[in-house]
Amino acid sequence: MRRRILHAILLAVAVTGFALGIPLGYTALLLVEDITRTELAARAQQIAATLDDQIAAGRQLDLTSVQLAVPPNGALTVTSPTAGRMTYGRPPGDNVISEEVPIVHQGTVTLAIPAEPLRTQQAQVAAFVLLLVVLSVGTGTVVATVTARRLAEPLRHVAGRAARLGAGDFRPDRRRHGVQELDQVAEALDTSAKALAELVQRERELVGDVSHQLRSRLTALQLRLEALAEHPDAETAEEARAALEQADRLSAVLDELLAAARAARAVRAEPIDLSGELGRIADEWRELLRAEGRTLRSRVAGGLLARVTPARLREAIGVLLDNALRHGAGTVSLAARHGDGTVVIEVSDNGPGVPDELAGHIFERGVSGGGSTGVGLALARALVDADGGRLELSTKKPATFTVFLPVPRADAVLGIPWRTETGPR
Repeated sequence: MRRRILHAILLAVAVTGFALGIPLGYTALLLVEDITRTELAARAQQIAATLDDQIAAGRQLDLTSVQLAVPPNGALTVTSPTAGRMTYGRPPGDNVISEEVPIVHQGTVTLAIPAEPLRTQQAQVAAFVLLLVVLSVGTGTVVATVTARRLAEPLRHVAGRAARLGAGDFRPDRRRHGVQELDQVAEALDTSAKALAELVQRERELVGDVSHQLRSRLTALQLRLEALAEHPDAETAEEARAALEQADRLSAVLDELLAAARAARAVRAEPIDLSGELGRIADEWRELLRAEGRTLRSRVAGGLLARVTPARLREAIGVLLDNALRHGAGTVSLAARHGDGTVVIEVSDNGPGVPDELAGHIFERGVSGGGSTGVGLALARALVDADGGRLELSTKKPATFTVFLPVPRADAVLGIPWRTETGPR
């Protein structure tokens, strides 16, 4: 895109430069010659007037009286019926420029100069015009480069934002570019991100509610069937045991469906090095905190590998850091370490923490203690859960949020697909 913009602007500048430069150069050449001829004609008129006065006074023609009007290297030729042909100056050669003026009392005055100085001056003017064209094209090139960069950079940023949105990164992007059309696209992407975030959260709640209701009803059914299987009537007990067997199969199918749904959500999860990923996230948020007069301290142990979707991890950690920025105070800490069969990421700050009445509902959608929408933490928990992890509020005061991520197996690190567990988590 940047190259196309640059080529289009350069083509426009080049066409404009040559379209104006060629007529300008031709006009300048004609103007130089016209000025030279006008000056030469004026000198000839002056000489003719002086000689006409001499003829009117009855004096003999004297060319020495007009020698100052003859240009250097020029030649004067006077033709008169009484004096015949008279010349003054050196012959200018074959390539000359001349102007002829009549004398009132019959005769002519011809003034000629060499054409070489005129051609030299015309060449200088043409070179000057060419230099102007080159400077114009060069200036246009600089302007085109700056303009192309100014347009291409926002386009790349918007394209990257759209790609992150497709990968599950629903964080709003506050960056704007001062270009109305691109800013409208950015606003539309932010609106779509918010809608998708709410959609993901509603889907997560629906799956959780449906699975909970189904499992509760199925458990109650199994208990009733188990009691019925002890009925003294053998035929009734046999039918109850058969129904109980079908209920067990239905429970196994439900477990497999829920496991498949989790695996489908985590299809892009992969073993990643948290040192680099969390470092990039910290660098991004460190500037935002610094603008508010706060600092971000990052402590990430080396060699941390976790199976996670990078976009979901950035979104979830971004929500926690944004929560610390909006509702916390003091230094924000981002730490990562090895846990008991998991990788543990902690985000904390030195603020007042979470009120007791909100602590048990902090991850519920619509619950917020600071006037926000209450979607962020619920979405962060859903995203972490979708990759097989957990997000918990470890301590209320100061607020410390802990993310538990699964550790990749050796076969996953070697590039072999993960085996999906069929049992309930």
